[in-house]
Amino acid sequence: MNTTDDKSQATEAYAKHKKVYPREVHGVFASLRVTGVLVLLGLYYLIPWISWDGHQSVLFDLPARKFYIFSMTFWPQDFFYLAILLIIAALALFFFTALAGRLWCGYACPQTVWTEVFLWIERKFEGDRNKQIKNDKAPWVKSNVFRKFGKHTAWILFSLWTGFTFVGFFTPIIELGQSLLQFTLGPWETFWIIFYSFATYGNAGWMREQVCIYMCPYARFQSAMFDENTLVISYDTQRGEPRGSRKKNINPRDIGLGDCVDCTMCVQACPTGIDIRDGMQYQCIGCAACIDICNEVMGKLDYEKGLVKYTTENAIEGKATQVFRPRMIVYAVLLATITLGLLYSMATRVPLKLDIIRDRNALYRETNEEWIENVYTLKIINMDKLDHHLALSVSGISGMRLKGVDKKLIAVSGTVMEKVVRIEVDPTMLNKAGYDITFRLQAVDQPSLTINEKGRFIGPLRR
Repeated sequence: MNTTDDKSQATEAYAKHKKVYPREVHGVFASLRVTGVLVLLGLYYLIPWISWDGHQSVLFDLPARKFYIFSMTFWPQDFFYLAILLIIAALALFFFTALAGRLWCGYACPQTVWTEVFLWIERKFEGDRNKQIKNDKAPWVKSNVFRKFGKHTAWILFSLWTGFTFVGFFTPIIELGQSLLQFTLGPWETFWIIFYSFATYGNAGWMREQVCIYMCPYARFQSAMFDENTLVISYDTQRGEPRGSRKKNINPRDIGLGDCVDCTMCVQACPTGIDIRDGMQYQCIGCAACIDICNEVMGKLDYEKGLVKYTTENAIEGKATQVFRPRMIVYAVLLATITLGLLYSMATRVPLKLDIIRDRNALYRETNEEWIENVYTLKIINMDKLDHHLALSVSGISGMRLKGVDKKLIAVSGTVMEKVVRIEVDPTMLNKAGYDITFRLQAVDQPSLTINEKGRFIGPLRR
């Protein structure tokens, strides 16, 4: 057995991780990325502090089984809305990935957003890329220790604030803050603040690109959604090769070189440490940092920009790019249809729910008047923020009578009310064993709140 070869193979398979020091980049795409970070984090940290109609603007109150999203209140019975939202999110991911690659990863993914903040904090304490590399190689002198300590302190404080805000979406954030100051936090709140803070600190501070490369499944199947018309970040090989250094005023064609000066700035700017000149790689998150930095270099050399750019496989081969292709049309139509359907459903949503449970002990009964009677248990759920005076009626069989309903049926906000009612029908009106009937529930104080639910009336079988 050759142990030397085995060790060599093991070393190649499990290479030690090398820290990536992304160079700070300025440009069009960097500005878009910063804008995305500010907007997304602004929404995340500010929304819990905004009050709306007497409650927190966005609050998922699990103990009370109420989910407040601005003026709307959802209940577990509205769970299908979440399913529709997940379908919309999946279709949007397919649509934008097929259109322009990993836009989600480069501009909106939480891993990218929080990593950008952590990188900014790191640069404030340790300087730019070159200073960070130099300091990490230098001995642990007092100034170096202070910089590291300050950076990690800022990281931890920011992570704790992130974890606190996350829990604030499930526990009213003002109450949560008061409990924190009074050291009366519950065990679950404490656990989730610490857990989410630790996850933020670990993922954005330490793991960074490793989350994108090794942990995120999207990196593995993203190429399945690409085609020859998908916009991806590419290096123009025909224009850039052969690469090599040269003086500014020399025409590269006169010395047999392409436009790439082999400065490796694109590699230094990449947050995952790849070389875009090696072609498309699953590690690329589509942040376009390499485009900004390369355009900056091309500008200094008075070369045409776009050596690294968003382009398509067809464009590289000199073919026409088709934006409106079948898959894009299908994605767009499905996405628009489901989104509009969801918005319409939410706009016309009635915050009342009626569940009808028919008495299973007896199919039917005969009253003293020899009428046929069915018994039902009604569960009325008022999902509105207001109490409502309700009116209940039933239709479906001529002359049917509804018994057991209060003249003033009040449904208290946020409660489930059970009511046992009886329906009586003249047997002469029945000529078959079963009939479909309709229960109608309407708010007297707000007639637009009306729901209809189907029920079943059972009578004797006529021969």
